[in-house]
Amino acid sequence: METSSPSYSEIVLEEWNGSSSTKLSKTATITASPSLFIQRSGGRFNHVWRRVLQAFVPEGFPSSVTPDYVPFQVWDLLQGLSTYIRMMLSTQALLSAIGVGEKSATVIGATFQWFLRDLTGMLGGILFTFYQGSNLDSNAKMWRLVADLMNDLGMLMDLLSPLFPSAFVFIVCLGSLSRSFTGVASGATRAALTQHFALQNNAADISAKEGSQETVATMIGMALGMLLARITTGHALSIWFCFLSLTMFHMYANYRAVRCLALTTLNPERSSIVFQHFMKTGQVLSPETVSKMEHVLPIWTTSLSSRSVKSMHMQVHLGVRVSSLNHQELMDVLHSAGSHYKKVFTAKYLLVEKKGIISAILHKDSTSKDVLQSFFHALVMANLTDKNKSVQLESQSWMDKQYEVFIQKLSSSGWKTERLLSPSIMWKANWICGPLDAKID
Repeated sequence: METSSPSYSEIVLEEWNGSSSTKLSKTATITASPSLFIQRSGGRFNHVWRRVLQAFVPEGFPSSVTPDYVPFQVWDLLQGLSTYIRMMLSTQALLSAIGVGEKSATVIGATFQWFLRDLTGMLGGILFTFYQGSNLDSNAKMWRLVADLMNDLGMLMDLLSPLFPSAFVFIVCLGSLSRSFTGVASGATRAALTQHFALQNNAADISAKEGSQETVATMIGMALGMLLARITTGHALSIWFCFLSLTMFHMYANYRAVRCLALTTLNPERSSIVFQHFMKTGQVLSPETVSKMEHVLPIWTTSLSSRSVKSMHMQVHLGVRVSSLNHQELMDVLHSAGSHYKKVFTAKYLLVEKKGIISAILHKDSTSKDVLQSFFHALVMANLTDKNKSVQLESQSWMDKQYEVFIQKLSSSGWKTERLLSPSIMWKANWICGPLDAKID
Protein backbone atom coordinates (compact mmCIF):
# COMPACT_ATOMS: atom_id res chain seq x y z
CA MET A 1 0.00 0.00 0.00
CA GLU A 2 1.51 3.28 -1.04
CA THR A 3 1.21 6.44 1.03
CA SER A 4 1.44 9.75 -0.67
CA SER A 5 3.33 12.55 1.11
CA PRO A 6 1.22 15.64 1.71
CA SER A 7 1.73 18.41 -0.81
CA TYR A 8 1.82 22.06 0.21
CA SER A 9 0.87 24.89 -2.08
CA GLU A 10 3.13 27.32 -0.23
CA ILE A 11 6.13 26.98 2.07
CA VAL A 12 7.28 29.95 4.17
CA LEU A 13 10.70 30.09 5.88
CA GLU A 14 11.46 32.98 8.23
CA GLU A 15 14.86 34.27 9.29
CA TRP A 16 15.25 35.77 12.78
CA ASN A 17 18.18 37.56 14.36
CA GLY A 18 19.03 38.19 18.00
CA SER A 19 20.92 36.72 20.95
CA SER A 20 17.90 36.58 23.25
CA SER A 21 14.64 34.77 22.65
CA THR A 22 12.78 37.85 23.89
CA LYS A 23 14.68 40.22 21.61
CA LEU A 24 14.51 38.40 18.27
CA SER A 25 13.64 40.39 15.18
CA LYS A 26 12.58 39.03 11.81
CA THR A 27 15.10 39.89 9.10
CA ALA A 28 13.80 37.96 6.06
CA THR A 29 10.88 35.86 4.78
CA ILE A 30 11.49 33.20 2.12
CA THR A 31 8.44 31.95 0.22
CA ALA A 32 8.26 29.04 -2.22
CA SER A 33 4.94 29.10 -4.14
CA PRO A 34 6.22 27.54 -6.39
CA SER A 35 8.92 30.08 -7.34
CA LEU A 36 11.37 31.30 -4.68
CA PHE A 37 10.67 34.77 -3.29
CA ILE A 38 12.80 36.55 -0.63
CA GLN A 39 11.47 39.55 1.25
CA ARG A 40 13.86 41.26 3.65
CA SER A 41 12.49 42.90 6.80
CA GLY A 42 13.98 45.86 8.64
CA GLY A 43 16.50 48.36 7.39
CA ARG A 44 20.19 47.69 7.02
CA PHE A 45 20.91 50.42 9.57
CA ASN A 46 18.99 48.50 12.24
CA HIS A 47 20.96 45.36 11.47
CA VAL A 48 24.30 47.20 11.71
CA TRP A 49 23.20 48.91 14.94
CA ARG A 50 22.35 45.57 16.53
CA ARG A 51 25.74 44.19 15.52
CA VAL A 52 27.53 47.20 17.04
CA LEU A 53 25.47 46.93 20.21
CA GLN A 54 26.55 43.31 20.67
CA ALA A 55 30.10 44.56 21.30
CA PHE A 56 28.96 46.52 24.35
CA VAL A 57 26.09 44.63 26.01
CA PRO A 58 26.08 41.02 27.24
CA GLU A 59 24.54 38.33 25.10
CA GLY A 60 20.85 37.94 25.89
CA PHE A 61 20.61 41.45 27.33
CA PRO A 62 18.53 42.49 29.26
CA SER A 63 17.26 39.11 30.48
CA SER A 64 20.78 37.81 31.08
CA VAL A 65 21.64 40.46 33.71
CA THR A 66 20.05 41.79 36.88
CA PRO A 67 17.79 44.88 36.76
CA ASP A 68 20.39 47.03 38.52
CA TYR A 69 22.98 46.43 35.77
CA VAL A 70 21.97 49.31 33.50
CA PRO A 71 21.73 52.12 36.10
CA PHE A 72 24.99 51.00 37.68
CA GLN A 73 26.81 50.94 34.34
CA VAL A 74 25.51 54.39 33.38
CA TRP A 75 26.80 56.00 36.56
CA ASP A 76 29.99 53.92 36.45
CA LEU A 77 30.79 55.08 32.92
CA LEU A 78 30.11 58.71 33.87
CA GLN A 79 32.50 58.52 36.82
CA GLY A 80 35.06 56.79 34.61
CA LEU A 81 34.76 59.56 32.04
CA SER A 82 35.47 62.22 34.67
CA THR A 83 38.44 60.18 35.91
CA TYR A 84 40.12 60.08 32.51
CA ILE A 85 39.57 63.80 31.95
CA ARG A 86 41.21 64.59 35.30
CA MET A 87 43.98 62.12 34.61
CA MET A 88 45.20 64.25 31.72
CA LEU A 89 45.40 67.29 34.01
CA SER A 90 47.24 65.44 36.77
CA THR A 91 49.60 63.71 34.31
CA GLN A 92 50.46 67.06 32.73
CA ALA A 93 51.32 68.46 36.17
CA LEU A 94 53.35 65.36 37.07
CA LEU A 95 55.42 65.48 33.87
CA SER A 96 56.01 69.17 34.41
CA ALA A 97 57.28 68.49 37.93
CA ILE A 98 59.61 65.73 36.70
CA GLY A 99 61.14 68.24 34.32
CA VAL A 100 59.81 67.33 30.88
CA GLY A 101 60.64 70.19 28.56
CA GLU A 102 63.39 71.65 30.79
CA LYS A 103 67.07 71.58 29.82
CA SER A 104 68.20 71.07 33.41
CA ALA A 105 66.29 67.80 33.73
CA THR A 106 68.20 64.52 33.28
CA VAL A 107 66.90 61.26 31.93
CA ILE A 108 68.35 59.19 34.77
CA GLY A 109 66.83 61.52 37.37
CA ALA A 110 63.36 61.30 35.86
CA THR A 111 63.69 57.52 35.48
CA PHE A 112 64.69 57.09 39.13
CA GLN A 113 61.79 59.22 40.34
CA TRP A 114 59.35 57.22 38.23
CA PHE A 115 60.87 53.99 39.53
CA LEU A 116 60.36 55.04 43.17
CA ARG A 117 56.80 56.03 42.37
CA ASP A 118 55.96 52.64 40.82
CA LEU A 119 57.81 50.66 43.50
CA THR A 120 55.84 52.37 46.26
CA GLY A 121 52.59 51.55 44.49
CA MET A 122 53.50 47.86 44.09
CA LEU A 123 54.45 47.44 47.74
CA GLY A 124 51.33 49.31 48.82
CA GLY A 125 49.12 47.00 46.77
CA ILE A 126 50.66 43.91 48.39
CA LEU A 127 50.25 45.31 51.91
CA PHE A 128 46.65 46.35 51.27
CA THR A 129 45.80 42.89 49.95
CA PHE A 130 47.41 41.31 53.03
CA TYR A 131 45.40 43.38 55.51
CA GLN A 132 42.06 43.83 53.73
CA GLY A 133 41.86 41.27 50.91
CA SER A 134 39.44 38.96 52.73
CA ASN A 135 37.15 41.86 53.66
CA LEU A 136 36.49 43.11 50.12
CA ASP A 137 33.77 40.57 49.30
CA SER A 138 31.71 41.27 52.40
CA ASN A 139 31.72 45.06 51.91
CA ALA A 140 31.85 45.41 48.14
CA LYS A 141 29.83 48.63 48.05
CA MET A 142 31.90 50.41 50.67
CA TRP A 143 35.23 49.37 49.19
CA ARG A 144 34.05 50.41 45.73
CA LEU A 145 33.57 53.93 47.06
CA VAL A 146 36.81 53.87 49.04
CA ALA A 147 38.72 52.71 45.96
CA ASP A 148 37.58 55.69 43.90
CA LEU A 149 38.18 58.07 46.80
CA MET A 150 41.77 56.85 47.04
CA ASN A 151 42.12 57.32 43.29
CA ASP A 152 40.96 60.93 43.71
CA LEU A 153 43.58 61.45 46.40
CA GLY A 154 46.26 59.95 44.17
CA MET A 155 45.49 62.34 41.31
CA LEU A 156 45.34 65.23 43.79
CA MET A 157 48.87 64.35 44.91
CA ASP A 158 50.06 64.42 41.29
CA LEU A 159 48.49 67.82 40.76
CA LEU A 160 50.09 69.15 43.95
CA SER A 161 53.57 67.83 43.15
CA PRO A 162 54.78 70.82 41.07
CA LEU A 163 53.91 73.19 43.94
CA PHE A 164 56.38 71.52 46.33
CA PRO A 165 59.60 70.74 44.41
CA SER A 166 61.57 69.85 47.56
CA ALA A 167 59.01 67.18 48.55
CA PHE A 168 58.23 66.02 45.03
CA VAL A 169 59.31 62.37 45.44
CA PHE A 170 57.45 62.03 48.75
CA ILE A 171 54.22 63.47 47.29
CA VAL A 172 54.21 61.34 44.13
CA CYS A 173 54.97 58.23 46.20
CA LEU A 174 51.95 59.01 48.38
CA GLY A 175 49.87 59.38 45.25
CA SER A 176 51.10 56.07 43.89
CA LEU A 177 50.42 54.39 47.24
CA SER A 178 46.88 55.74 47.19
CA ARG A 179 46.25 54.49 43.66
CA SER A 180 47.63 51.04 44.54
CA PHE A 181 44.78 50.66 47.03
CA THR A 182 42.43 51.65 44.22
CA GLY A 183 43.76 48.96 41.90
CA VAL A 184 43.31 46.15 44.41
CA ALA A 185 39.95 47.23 45.84
CA SER A 186 38.42 48.20 42.51
CA GLY A 187 39.47 44.97 40.78
CA ALA A 188 38.26 42.75 43.61
CA THR A 189 34.91 44.47 44.05
CA ARG A 190 34.35 44.55 40.30
CA ALA A 191 34.74 40.77 40.20
CA ALA A 192 32.16 40.42 43.00
CA LEU A 193 29.72 42.74 41.21
CA THR A 194 30.16 40.89 37.91
CA GLN A 195 29.13 37.66 39.62
CA HIS A 196 26.09 39.49 41.00
CA PHE A 197 25.03 40.76 37.58
CA ALA A 198 25.38 37.36 35.87
CA LEU A 199 22.00 35.59 35.76
CA GLN A 200 22.97 32.97 33.18
CA ASN A 201 26.51 32.04 34.25
CA ASN A 202 27.76 34.71 31.85
CA ALA A 203 30.23 36.52 34.10
CA ALA A 204 33.01 36.31 31.48
CA ASP A 205 30.77 37.85 28.80
CA ILE A 206 29.70 40.66 31.16
CA SER A 207 33.32 41.35 32.07
CA ALA A 208 34.36 41.47 28.40
CA LYS A 209 31.54 43.84 27.45
CA GLU A 210 32.33 46.02 30.46
CA GLY A 211 35.87 46.24 29.11
CA SER A 212 34.53 47.51 25.76
CA GLN A 213 32.44 50.13 27.53
CA GLU A 214 35.45 51.24 29.57
CA THR A 215 37.56 51.52 26.44
CA VAL A 216 35.09 53.89 24.79
CA ALA A 217 34.85 55.95 27.99
CA THR A 218 38.66 56.06 28.15
CA MET A 219 39.04 57.29 24.59
CA ILE A 220 36.39 59.99 25.00
CA GLY A 221 37.79 61.01 28.40
CA MET A 222 41.36 61.24 27.11
CA ALA A 223 40.28 63.32 24.11
CA LEU A 224 38.30 65.71 26.30
CA GLY A 225 41.14 65.76 28.84
CA MET A 226 43.71 66.71 26.20
CA LEU A 227 41.43 69.47 24.97
CA LEU A 228 40.89 70.74 28.50
CA ALA A 229 44.60 70.56 29.30
CA ARG A 230 45.42 72.58 26.17
CA ILE A 231 42.82 75.23 27.01
CA THR A 232 43.87 75.60 30.65
CA THR A 233 47.65 75.53 30.09
CA GLY A 234 49.21 78.36 32.06
CA HIS A 235 46.00 79.09 33.98
CA ALA A 236 46.45 77.48 37.40
CA LEU A 237 43.12 78.71 38.73
CA SER A 238 41.23 77.22 35.77
CA ILE A 239 43.04 73.90 36.17
CA TRP A 240 42.14 73.64 39.85
CA PHE A 241 38.55 74.70 39.25
CA CYS A 242 38.08 72.06 36.55
CA PHE A 243 39.84 69.37 38.60
CA LEU A 244 37.85 69.98 41.79
CA SER A 245 34.54 70.28 39.91
CA LEU A 246 35.14 66.98 38.11
CA THR A 247 36.22 65.37 41.39
CA MET A 248 32.98 66.37 43.09
CA PHE A 249 30.99 64.95 40.17
CA HIS A 250 33.12 61.79 40.26
CA MET A 251 32.33 61.21 43.94
CA TYR A 252 28.61 61.87 43.37
CA ALA A 253 28.47 59.48 40.39
CA ASN A 254 30.19 56.75 42.40
CA TYR A 255 27.76 57.17 45.26
CA ARG A 256 24.79 56.93 42.89
CA ALA A 257 26.32 53.88 41.22
CA VAL A 258 26.67 51.83 44.41
CA ARG A 259 23.24 53.00 45.61
CA CYS A 260 21.75 51.40 42.48
CA LEU A 261 23.04 47.98 43.51
CA ALA A 262 20.66 45.50 45.12
CA LEU A 263 23.01 42.70 46.16
CA THR A 264 21.37 39.39 47.03
CA THR A 265 24.26 38.01 49.07
CA LEU A 266 24.17 38.16 52.87
CA ASN A 267 26.89 40.06 54.69
CA PRO A 268 26.80 40.95 58.43
CA GLU A 269 24.99 44.27 57.96
CA ARG A 270 22.37 43.05 55.47
CA SER A 271 21.78 39.98 57.65
CA SER A 272 21.25 42.22 60.66
CA ILE A 273 18.74 44.40 58.78
CA VAL A 274 16.60 41.51 57.53
CA PHE A 275 16.79 39.75 60.91
CA GLN A 276 15.63 42.77 62.91
CA HIS A 277 12.73 43.35 60.53
CA PHE A 278 11.76 39.66 60.73
CA MET A 279 11.77 39.77 64.54
CA LYS A 280 9.40 42.76 64.48
CA THR A 281 7.02 41.78 61.67
CA GLY A 282 7.62 38.12 60.78
CA GLN A 283 8.35 39.18 57.19
CA VAL A 284 11.60 39.30 55.22
CA LEU A 285 12.66 42.42 53.34
CA SER A 286 13.61 42.17 49.68
CA PRO A 287 17.20 42.86 48.49
CA GLU A 288 15.95 46.05 46.80
CA THR A 289 14.55 47.39 50.08
CA VAL A 290 17.61 46.45 52.10
CA SER A 291 19.90 48.13 49.56
CA LYS A 292 18.28 51.46 50.41
CA MET A 293 18.80 50.90 54.14
CA GLU A 294 22.37 49.61 54.33
CA HIS A 295 25.34 51.91 54.69
CA VAL A 296 27.68 52.33 51.74
CA LEU A 297 30.04 54.80 53.40
CA PRO A 298 32.82 53.80 55.82
CA ILE A 299 31.86 53.37 59.48
CA TRP A 300 33.54 56.59 60.63
CA THR A 301 31.30 58.64 58.32
CA THR A 302 28.11 57.14 59.77
CA SER A 303 26.08 59.59 61.81
CA LEU A 304 25.16 58.81 65.40
CA SER A 305 21.48 58.79 64.52
CA SER A 306 21.81 55.88 62.12
CA ARG A 307 23.77 53.48 64.33
CA SER A 308 20.78 51.52 65.64
CA VAL A 309 20.64 49.16 62.65
CA LYS A 310 24.39 48.86 62.49
CA SER A 311 24.99 48.17 66.16
CA MET A 312 23.51 44.67 66.31
CA HIS A 313 25.83 43.05 63.78
CA MET A 314 28.75 44.84 65.41
CA GLN A 315 27.91 43.04 68.65
CA VAL A 316 28.84 39.73 66.99
CA HIS A 317 32.44 38.56 66.73
CA LEU A 318 32.90 35.55 64.45
CA GLY A 319 35.81 33.14 64.75
CA VAL A 320 37.00 34.08 68.24
CA ARG A 321 40.30 32.60 69.37
CA VAL A 322 39.62 30.19 72.24
CA SER A 323 42.85 31.05 74.07
CA SER A 324 41.78 34.71 74.16
CA LEU A 325 38.92 33.82 76.56
CA ASN A 326 39.58 33.91 80.28
CA HIS A 327 39.07 30.92 82.54
CA GLN A 328 35.58 31.93 83.65
CA GLU A 329 34.43 32.49 80.07
CA LEU A 330 35.72 29.05 79.07
CA MET A 331 33.87 27.49 81.99
CA ASP A 332 30.68 29.33 81.04
CA VAL A 333 30.75 28.30 77.41
CA LEU A 334 31.44 24.64 78.17
CA HIS A 335 28.78 24.42 80.85
CA SER A 336 26.22 26.28 78.75
CA ALA A 337 26.99 24.03 75.81
CA GLY A 338 26.39 20.92 77.87
CA SER A 339 23.27 22.31 79.56
CA HIS A 340 21.42 24.22 76.88
CA TYR A 341 22.60 23.46 73.35
CA LYS A 342 20.81 20.36 72.20
CA LYS A 343 22.32 20.60 68.73
CA VAL A 344 25.66 22.19 69.53
CA PHE A 345 27.76 19.27 68.32
CA THR A 346 25.93 19.08 65.01
CA ALA A 347 25.72 22.85 64.56
CA LYS A 348 29.53 23.08 64.85
CA TYR A 349 29.74 26.28 66.86
CA LEU A 350 29.68 27.65 70.41
CA LEU A 351 28.50 31.07 71.53
CA VAL A 352 29.73 33.17 74.44
CA GLU A 353 27.94 36.28 75.71
CA LYS A 354 29.74 38.93 77.74
CA LYS A 355 28.49 42.49 78.30
CA GLY A 356 26.29 42.39 75.22
CA ILE A 357 29.08 41.11 72.93
CA ILE A 358 28.45 37.69 71.38
CA SER A 359 31.56 35.70 70.49
CA ALA A 360 31.19 32.76 68.11
CA ILE A 361 33.66 29.88 68.27
CA LEU A 362 33.57 27.82 65.08
CA HIS A 363 34.37 24.13 64.92
CA LYS A 364 37.30 23.14 62.73
CA ASP A 365 34.91 21.11 60.54
CA SER A 366 32.29 23.87 60.27
CA THR A 367 30.86 24.64 56.84
CA SER A 368 29.62 27.87 55.29
CA LYS A 369 26.08 27.02 56.41
CA ASP A 370 27.31 26.58 59.98
CA VAL A 371 28.92 30.02 59.85
CA LEU A 372 25.64 31.54 58.63
CA GLN A 373 23.66 29.73 61.33
CA SER A 374 26.10 30.76 64.05
CA PHE A 375 25.81 34.39 63.00
CA PHE A 376 22.01 34.42 63.09
CA HIS A 377 22.06 32.55 66.40
CA ALA A 378 24.40 35.24 67.74
CA LEU A 379 21.99 37.93 66.50
CA VAL A 380 19.17 36.23 68.39
CA MET A 381 21.28 36.31 71.54
CA ALA A 382 22.19 39.97 70.96
CA ASN A 383 18.50 40.75 70.57
CA LEU A 384 17.74 39.12 73.92
CA THR A 385 20.57 40.64 75.97
CA ASP A 386 18.60 43.84 76.63
CA LYS A 387 15.45 42.00 77.72
CA ASN A 388 16.78 40.35 80.90
CA LYS A 389 15.89 36.87 79.73
CA SER A 390 17.73 33.58 79.83
CA VAL A 391 19.76 34.26 76.72
CA GLN A 392 21.00 30.72 76.14
CA LEU A 393 17.61 29.00 76.59
CA GLU A 394 15.54 31.60 74.75
CA SER A 395 17.93 31.85 71.79
CA GLN A 396 18.13 28.07 71.37
CA SER A 397 14.33 27.85 71.55
CA TRP A 398 14.03 30.46 68.80
CA MET A 399 16.55 28.63 66.63
CA ASP A 400 14.69 25.33 67.04
CA LYS A 401 11.30 26.84 66.13
CA GLN A 402 12.00 29.73 63.77
CA TYR A 403 15.38 29.36 62.06
CA GLU A 404 14.32 27.03 59.23
CA VAL A 405 11.23 29.15 58.56
CA PHE A 406 13.39 32.27 58.49
CA ILE A 407 15.87 30.72 56.01
CA GLN A 408 13.04 29.57 53.73
CA LYS A 409 11.56 33.07 53.68
CA LEU A 410 14.99 34.51 52.88
CA SER A 411 15.35 32.16 49.91
CA SER A 412 11.84 32.88 48.61
CA SER A 413 12.54 36.63 48.83
CA GLY A 414 15.56 36.32 46.53
CA TRP A 415 18.39 36.07 49.06
CA LYS A 416 21.29 33.65 48.63
CA THR A 417 21.49 31.62 51.81
CA GLU A 418 24.44 29.36 50.94
CA ARG A 419 26.95 31.41 52.92
CA LEU A 420 27.66 34.55 54.88
CA LEU A 421 30.03 37.02 53.24
CA SER A 422 32.32 37.84 56.14
CA PRO A 423 36.04 38.39 56.64
CA SER A 424 38.06 35.17 56.69
CA ILE A 425 37.72 33.17 59.90
CA MET A 426 41.28 32.29 60.90
CA TRP A 427 40.66 30.77 64.34
CA LYS A 428 38.61 27.61 64.90
CA ALA A 429 38.37 24.98 67.59
CA ASN A 430 37.67 21.31 68.19
CA TRP A 431 35.70 19.86 71.08
CA ILE A 432 34.70 16.39 72.21
CA CYS A 433 31.50 15.50 74.05
CA GLY A 434 32.41 13.38 77.09
CA PRO A 435 30.26 11.66 79.75
CA LEU A 436 27.74 13.81 81.57
CA ASP A 437 29.52 13.33 84.90
CA ALA A 438 32.95 14.22 83.49
CA LYS A 439 34.80 16.91 85.43
CA ILE A 440 35.70 20.09 83.60
CA ASP A 441 39.00 21.51 84.81
